[in-house]
Amino acid sequence: MSGFVAVTKVGTVPEGQGRSFVVAGRQIAIFCRAGEYFATSDFCPHMGAPIADGYVDVDGGVVCPWHAWKFRLSDGCWLDNPKSKTRLECFPVRIHEGNIEIAIPQTATTPHDE
Repeated sequence: MSGFVAVTKVGTVPEGQGRSFVVAGRQIAIFCRAGEYFATSDFCPHMGAPIADGYVDVDGGVVCPWHAWKFRLSDGCWLDNPKSKTRLECFPVRIHEGNIEIAIPQTATTPHDE
């Protein structure tokens, strides 16, 4: 896991909504729900819809804007089929000096054995 990266200022993501940001070359969605921030991939695992444009519900989920698949913001669980391995990728979030920061894993590079 890499260190935390500042993405935006606290307050720039309205309550109950998501916003999309490019972080370390990746599209990341940041959501605010009940004053807490969550970070996920901005691509729905179903068909790649921009999940930041989805509806944030009162139960802690985000509903995909294209096909209404619902994912829990805290861990990415697909709430329509919780036993499925399909998940929305999530990232650790912290607030530091007025910034929303996230940690995203570094891409692992492994040499090929020949």
